[in-house]
Amino acid sequence: MPIKQLIINPGSTSTKLAVYEDERKILQETIEHSAEELAAFETLPDQVPYRTELVKGFLSQHGIGLDQLSGIMGRGGMVWGIETGGYRVNDDLMKALADEELSSPHASNLGGLIGRPLADEAGIPAFIYDAVTGASLPEVAKVTGFPEIVKQSCCHVLNSRAMAIKYAKENGLDYRKINIVVVHMGGGISMSAHRQGEIVDSIGDDEGQFSPERSGCVQLLEFLKLCYSGKYTYAEMKKKCRGKGGMAAYLGTSDAREIEKMIDGGDEKAKLLYDAEAYQVAKGIGQMSAVLKGDIRTIILTGGLAHSKRLTDAITEYVKFIAPVTVMPGENEMEALALGGLRLLRGEEEAKEFKL
Repeated sequence: MPIKQLIINPGSTSTKLAVYEDERKILQETIEHSAEELAAFETLPDQVPYRTELVKGFLSQHGIGLDQLSGIMGRGGMVWGIETGGYRVNDDLMKALADEELSSPHASNLGGLIGRPLADEAGIPAFIYDAVTGASLPEVAKVTGFPEIVKQSCCHVLNSRAMAIKYAKENGLDYRKINIVVVHMGGGISMSAHRQGEIVDSIGDDEGQFSPERSGCVQLLEFLKLCYSGKYTYAEMKKKCRGKGGMAAYLGTSDAREIEKMIDGGDEKAKLLYDAEAYQVAKGIGQMSAVLKGDIRTIILTGGLAHSKRLTDAITEYVKFIAPVTVMPGENEMEALALGGLRLLRGEEEAKEFKL
């Protein structure tokens, strides 16, 4: 029997929905949410009934009943202590997704919170897959210079693992038996060290290299001066770090296509920033390579920015001595979620159980 899944990928201002039958996408739609609509909800969990009704409307509109589904796959949330792979959305995970002490408030948390009630209604399983915080960091990787802060992995897990698995499959390799460094490059840039199927360390989009919209890591004492200068509120500083930092702060745009046009037009500042981007990404790859002790099958460059040959060539020039570079541009989160769910439903992977 074909396996039919509903895929739910919530974002801060939209909910992406799709239905897959085995590996084939039957339909996909993005429902946009206005600021006025979302302003009515004080917390993210408060949005669950509103977004759930929209999901039901989507299914009804296309003549798909819950009884036709084999499972529901939601985007994984920012739950602390979670590993990579698939999790059944059990009671403990539902609690963690809604609790700000157990997870960071993030729209992706809504994937499981919406999917579980719908799955219960249909008598089918609900899953999340490759959550943003998914990793298996050794204790040595969790230590920081602040006793109050424990390093938590946070990167573009979903697309990074999907590309690593795809690379292994296309090359006749077992992802669980090789080591790979993956760099996801979009509005934010993150990278991860994959050791035999597990993410064992990462550099998040706010703790290393700058990017089109992120400021990246800077000298702490200078950053503290800026924080306490009296010029900016906490909210403004947060926006300078995420959203209006990086290239956007320097050039007024985070669109790489526009920036490349500026470079082609002779803009030396834009060229310097692009060169610095490649330089910082390469330094991060060096860090992840050290974690894997240089035993690396390939370095994968993925995400929207990987479409830029100018950028990928510049990065490759720095790091090709470490390992071969594989460019896999773009991302397909919906397909990654669907294929993860398919492996779980077929029994090719075992769904994990989250415990508080």
